[in-house]
Amino acid sequence: MSLDSFNPHLLRTRAWLSRHSRGLSAAFVMLLGGFAAAAFGVAPLLPDPADQPQRLIVDTIATPGMRDQLEALAEHDLDLWRSDLTRATDNADSLLRRLGVTDAEAAAFLRSDPVAKRLIDGRAGKMVQARADGNGMLLELIARYAAPDSAQREPQFTRLSLSRQDGRWSSHAEVAPLVGQIRLASGTIRTSLFVATDESRIPDAVAVQMAEIFAADIDFHRDLRKGDSFSVVYEAMTADGEPVTWAVPTGRVLSAEFINNGQAHHALWYTDATGRGAYFGFDGQSKRRAFLASPMEFSRVTSGFAMRFHPILQTLRAHRGVDYGAPYGTPVRSVGDGVVDFAGWQNGYGNVVRVLHGKERSTLYAHLSRIDVRKGQAIEQGQRLGAVGATGWATGPHLHFEFQVNGQHVNPLSIAKASDPVTVDSASRARFAELARSAQLQLDLAETLGGSRNQLE
Repeated sequence: MSLDSFNPHLLRTRAWLSRHSRGLSAAFVMLLGGFAAAAFGVAPLLPDPADQPQRLIVDTIATPGMRDQLEALAEHDLDLWRSDLTRATDNADSLLRRLGVTDAEAAAFLRSDPVAKRLIDGRAGKMVQARADGNGMLLELIARYAAPDSAQREPQFTRLSLSRQDGRWSSHAEVAPLVGQIRLASGTIRTSLFVATDESRIPDAVAVQMAEIFAADIDFHRDLRKGDSFSVVYEAMTADGEPVTWAVPTGRVLSAEFINNGQAHHALWYTDATGRGAYFGFDGQSKRRAFLASPMEFSRVTSGFAMRFHPILQTLRAHRGVDYGAPYGTPVRSVGDGVVDFAGWQNGYGNVVRVLHGKERSTLYAHLSRIDVRKGQAIEQGQRLGAVGATGWATGPHLHFEFQVNGQHVNPLSIAKASDPVTVDSASRARFAELARSAQLQLDLAETLGGSRNQLE
């Protein structure tokens, strides 16, 4: 028994707490709530930072005067870089003057040093960079141009350097490899494809490739419209990071988009599992068809496949082919693979080449100024057969082109688009689709960057 049981006051207190336990619990909860309400009631009484007094401090910062700035600038040695291309009429003085250099000693060295003289001698179009001081004295000169016989081996360029060491000039020439660089560009047709590519600073060789890639889809003689646009991703050759301007093997077009009359045409260079490469549309169909749309890259149709008044015979006769007007000497190419069946003179047709494409089809190219193939020779699509001329019955330089199927003349302009393309095999479709998606992103970027028709450098 505990001692508490003998204390009557303690026993009465326990009995009272037992009878009023619920009331005490409610009172305790209300007490805590009161404290919470007091806490929430006190918080808004704290000062609002926005109501606090603010001070604006204004201080004047002293800057050097204009004269002090000019004097400080004059203490720095300035190196000025300038670039240009050599011209056929250049001599040492005119070239340096155009580069902003006034240095008689450097000009004398250019005239006398055997290596330095190469800059002036030979072909024009050499890329030159000169570094001069603020007084126009030449400090360094670097020229880049095509290496001898560079087209016969791996693309290379010559780097010619002139420098001043301890007051004396020295020269050095070396051969270095050209490096491929991926470039993006886009343009809009206003007059012609070449004008548009020139405006976008795209090499002519790339423009020719685009025309060949889309030859089966677009007749560049008749189908181009003002407002047509294109985007292209291609590999360009560079010398020390600078795009070259001389005639060297140009990099391949990697992908292209051409919007002609509102219709988009796409091309992607695709290499299959065997290592063979070709251009395909994003739908997986090859851009190379059995026949090209035209036997020349650029020209104009002067007489179509229809009845016409013959300019020499002065009679109304059926014209069984298509005449293309082009300057004398313009290259003529085969529209398809085949074998030369005839190469020589043929009455009113003048110099003629006839090509057999299998057992059923043949093409004929007439009025040539020269013939570059022989009878029995196997040729490939796009291979040169000869050049435009005015031999035979012709009033001026042009090409007469015919297409026959089973001995019957058909309209040559309808053949290319009617020929069936090759498609990507089913096993490679997934990989090809991924490459096409990546190519589309690059072409979209090229179009965006070409908003001002400037090429990505």
